[in-house]
Amino acid sequence: MAKNYYDTYQFKHNDIPDEYKIRIIQKEKEVLELMQKHYGFAYRVPLIVTDKFKGKLFGLTVYKDGDVKIYLNKNVMQESINYIVDSVIAHEYAHALMFRLGDFSRERTGHSNNWKRACVKLGGISCGQYVNAEDVIMDKLAF
Repeated sequence: MAKNYYDTYQFKHNDIPDEYKIRIIQKEKEVLELMQKHYGFAYRVPLIVTDKFKGKLFGLTVYKDGDVKIYLNKNVMQESINYIVDSVIAHEYAHALMFRLGDFSRERTGHSNNWKRACVKLGGISCGQYVNAEDVIMDKLAF
């Protein structure tokens, strides 16, 4: 129990591990390559890891004054890095792509059919509006 407390404390008070950074960078590269393949361009936006989120939001894409930024929630990474890499990065990049294409549809709060198709094309494994808790839990099981 003391080790878990120590690990959690260390994670909370330090930068994310290099292993996480490498996985995030590799997934972003993969997403951009798929965007180039399917859309004819790669639209790279700042991908920021932050601990400023309240609650369990995994990621957020923000469009403000023509600028797009993707935020990933550091507070949930320790338990869910696989889900973030496998699903959240493509999910958020699909939102960025929709902004780039001028598709500001509010259908299903930004999770339109066009968005869902983009998410799949960008390599998203789970392209739902909300986190699939079963995906996160199953990822933690050893079998």
